[in-house]
Parts: sequence; structure tokens; C-alpha cells
Amino acid sequence: MQTAVNRSEAEVVEGGAGAGRDSAPLPGIEAPRSIAPRDARELSRQFFQRLAVLEEGTHEYQYARNTLIEMNMSLVRFAAGRFRGRGDDMEDIVQTGMIGLIKAIDRFEVAREVEFTSFALPYIVGEIKRFFRDTTWAVHVPRRLQELRVELAKARDELASRLDREPTVAELATLMNIAESQVVEAQIAANGYNSSSLDAALTGDGPENGEAVLADFIGVEEEGLRLVEDYHSLAPLMAELSERDRQIIHMRFVEEATQAEIGERLGCSQMHVSRLIKRIIARLRQGMLGELGCA
Repeated sequence: MQTAVNRSEAEVVEGGAGAGRDSAPLPGIEAPRSIAPRDARELSRQFFQRLAVLEEGTHEYQYARNTLIEMNMSLVRFAAGRFRGRGDDMEDIVQTGMIGLIKAIDRFEVAREVEFTSFALPYIVGEIKRFFRDTTWAVHVPRRLQELRVELAKARDELASRLDREPTVAELATLMNIAESQVVEAQIAANGYNSSSLDAALTGDGPENGEAVLADFIGVEEEGLRLVEDYHSLAPLMAELSERDRQIIHMRFVEEATQAEIGERLGCSQMHVSRLIKRIIARLRQGMLGELGCA
């Protein structure tokens, strides 16, 4: 197999200040990603030793750091393979794991005398798990409930196999050593993990077109929402009325005063009040229907 390490003078990165092994030049590596994991472990030790004495921001430092990242990408692919088949694009999982690898490289210390692979894997797996926890839920729920959902699923499977039936809330609470209310809360939160389209086809015949969809069976029209929309449309039209017109509307529809009572307070006849109310309402109706235009 052709080696990816070329130690010719043209491809060796000269070290900075230092002495002994730490000041030895780093080997120039043509294709860091193609290096076998066993070779990458040995080379990584050399690069970490030099990285510890190089000044951050220099060309030599960036070369050492970038080479470490590329040489150890096999760790990310290995960790990402554990999450294959979960319905997410593997490329997204690998990219997320790369964040964990970079964090591990930036925080690793040779003096700890531990293998970098053992140090880096928890960082990589942690980032991937965080990715699933934060992005795969259809509805965002608190992390506490996300973690409780996982424990609830394990407890349910254990009890179901042991009892040969669906466990009760009380039985789940006993096994998990939590309150029954927490079990119920976790069960409700679990409904937010997956979502379905309202246009999803269901088995059976629909009411009109022969195919039923989820929207045919759930949801009602919220009249309160219509009132909110009408209120926001009416507010600017009310602001355009004169002070007397707004007072008339308030007395009639808020105080629920009769036309005769309004006439007494305004010093006019009931018939005149009736004409005023009809005129105001007609103007508001036209505005609501968009018939006033720019006039």
C-alpha cells in the first residue's frame, strides 16, 4: 500500500521553539484521511506533542491541528455507524460527529497519558446524541422529558415482557421509582417525538373523494380565532371615527343602553340615534369588507 507520509524536505513542516522530541519537524502527510487507524494513532501522538508547543494561529499550528482532524475522521465514521438506520442522513450525523472530534482535539492533553481514541469517542458520541435530542423531535419538549421518555420506553418493554401485557402507570412508576404523575407527563411528552401530516391518507373511504385523510377526523374550527382577527381589523376603523360616534357605539354595544337612553344623554331623538347607529355600522362594515378603499 502506498504510504501517505512523505518525509522529503519540501513537505516537512518545520517546528517552532522547543527542544528534543517536541521540536522535531512534523512529517508532511499527503492524504491524512487515507491513513489506517493504527498508523493514525502513532502519528497523532507526534502531532499532539508538537501542537502543545506551537503558537496558536501560526501556519505550523494550523497544519498540525487540521492534519489531526483529517487523520482521525475514521473515529467519527465508526461512532456514526452506531446510529445508522434512525432515519437521518448519515452525512448529517458524520458532520455533527466532526464537531465532537474537533472539541476533543482542542481539549486533549498528552500529559494525561490516555489514548486519544478513548478520550475523543465520548465527545463524538455526545455531539451525535445531542443532535438527535435537539433536532429529531417534531415538537420541542424539555430535555428532562426527552430523557424520561427513553427510560419510560425501557421500563415499558421490560414490564411488558415480564407481565405479558401492557403495564399500568402505577407499575411503571414503581419500577422507575418516580411519581405516577411523572409517568403520565412522560407519556404525553412522547407524543411529540413523531408527527403526521394532516393530509396523510388513512385506510377506509373518505367522506367525499373516496380517500380519508387525517384532517377529516381531527380538528375543529375555532370561532375565537375569528373574533381575534375581526377585532384587529376593526380597531383601526374605530380609531377613524369621531369622538361622538365612538361614544355612541360604546353606549349601545358595551353599556348596552337603549336608543332612547342614548338620545337622552346626547339631547336628540331616538329616531336620530337609530339613524346615527345605522350610519356608523354601515361605515364599519364597509371598512371590514375592504370596500372603502383609499377613500
